[in-house]
Amino acid sequence: MKARFTDEQIIAIIKEQESGEKTADVCRRHGISSATFYKYTSKYGGMEPSDAKRLRALEDENGKLKKLLAEQMLPSRDIAAQYPVRRGTMQCCETSIQKNGDARWEA
Repeated sequence: MKARFTDEQIIAIIKEQESGEKTADVCRRHGISSATFYKYTSKYGGMEPSDAKRLRALEDENGKLKKLLAEQMLPSRDIAAQYPVRRGTMQCCETSIQKNGDARWEA
């Protein structure tokens, strides 16, 4: 999903409202809802553009670290290769279905 506004633009929108303009006027001019404006305020309120760049960098780094951790927690491919998933293990049940006519154990 592509963001509509950059971090710097969002901070500029918040500063417009902080300078004394009505929230409704600022929202109307930029084409956002008041709920979106307050969401931006909760995330970017009191920040400068340099702070927003640093926040973005930290969020990116955090995402990379989470991905690395998830990869470390997954079993390695070598272990997974030792225990292959066997296909067609229900053949014995299929033959018993033909004999007994019990369809509950169909594969």
